[in-house]
Amino acid sequence: MFLDRDGVLNRAIVVDGTPHPPAGVDELEIEPGAADALQQLKDRGFLLLVVTNQPDVGRGTQRVEEVVEIHDAIRAALPVDGFYVCYHAHDGECTCRKPAPGLLEQAKAEHGIDFSASYLIGDRWRDIDAARGVGVRAVLIDRGYSERAPAQPPDVTVSSLDAAVNWILADSRAPSLSLRP
Repeated sequence: MFLDRDGVLNRAIVVDGTPHPPAGVDELEIEPGAADALQQLKDRGFLLLVVTNQPDVGRGTQRVEEVVEIHDAIRAALPVDGFYVCYHAHDGECTCRKPAPGLLEQAKAEHGIDFSASYLIGDRWRDIDAARGVGVRAVLIDRGYSERAPAQPPDVTVSSLDAAVNWILADSRAPSLSLRP
């Protein structure tokens, strides 16, 4: 299970219709019900990996240490297994910034992930395009942002993380037994 961070696990700070990450732990607000929703996925055997673009680091408006502090707080609140982060700015050319597949490919290589049996929950077109680019099922949490649509539609569009998890657990391709003790 691939999970975007801002707007999925924690509330994004929306300014003029565009989502932004919290500047630090003091602005971090975990989405209500996120711990229970993610635990349901863990109970079904999913590995929970966060894949997130954090371009403010590349722009020089946030420090890596602040991002790591936010991730430590998320890890303390939610049952996530790991973080894959692109720190490059929008104008930087890289292979890891979603919608590029680099973060997903890195996780696949490190964990032996089968993309055809995987899902990505995101709240932006970049998330959906990244998932579609590697053959991962895509779930869009529609937060009503003022930005373009994904190049290809998601498998489903929902209004919350709970609804995304419920759809995945009802999907006939989802694991039916717990793979973890």
